[in-house]
Amino acid sequence: MMRRDWELVGAPNARDLGGLPTTDGRRVRAGRLLRTAALGRLTDEDLPVLGKLAPACVVDLRHATEQAVAPPDRLAGEPRVVHLPVYDAAHPVFTYVSAVLLGHDLDAYEELARDGMPGAMAAIYRWFVTGESARAGFGTAVRLAADGANLPLLFHCSAGKDRTGWLSVVLLTALGVDEPEIRADYLRHNELTESLREVLLTAMTRRRPNLDPAVARPLLEVRPEYLDAAYDEVRRVHGTFEAYLRDGLGLTDRTLAALRANLLE
Repeated sequence: MMRRDWELVGAPNARDLGGLPTTDGRRVRAGRLLRTAALGRLTDEDLPVLGKLAPACVVDLRHATEQAVAPPDRLAGEPRVVHLPVYDAAHPVFTYVSAVLLGHDLDAYEELARDGMPGAMAAIYRWFVTGESARAGFGTAVRLAADGANLPLLFHCSAGKDRTGWLSVVLLTALGVDEPEIRADYLRHNELTESLREVLLTAMTRRRPNLDPAVARPLLEVRPEYLDAAYDEVRRVHGTFEAYLRDGLGLTDRTLAALRANLLE
């Protein structure tokens, strides 16, 4: 895997998807696809680094309710900003996760609580494949990436691990990157955020003493079984990833060809 030559203190899991090899011997172009966490915590020192990366388009996968309680993104230059909310406020899994984070009573979530947070996270990843706003958001994001005018394209959600992680899977699979390479990039989040996760966990339990760290920890990590849940859902609903790209996300041959032409070297 290509080494990063840049780092954002305020988004420690930021990385360039460039350099990843495809199954036909090509590579993803460097400096074209950038995945990060939300940009509201970038430091003053981060901004020149972001300016050098010069994203032409920033895709924000957060819902308006998430944006409202977070610091606004700090941007360099004047990139096009596109909001593609991948979220369902009415979905019981999302409300369960919110209840856990807020330290609320979980009696109403008996079935979800029985499966625990790992089960809830797997359910969210399955929803990434079938949820209406998920299919719309991820499909639109790929179409944006296929348009050279939007490159470099930077995309993020809140933590830059789940929605951002699945969009990375979608883009890299569409580009022909092999699954082991994709999985390795997905799991890098844990390595890059190890110290930050402990800080967050401590802060969360300090604010909400009745929050069990063992319950919250799976929410702050990425795990192979989360990704497996999404892959399994793709196979269950569509049979193949190629069919998911076309039927689930509505991507055409023309869009996929443009994506590869603009993003592979």
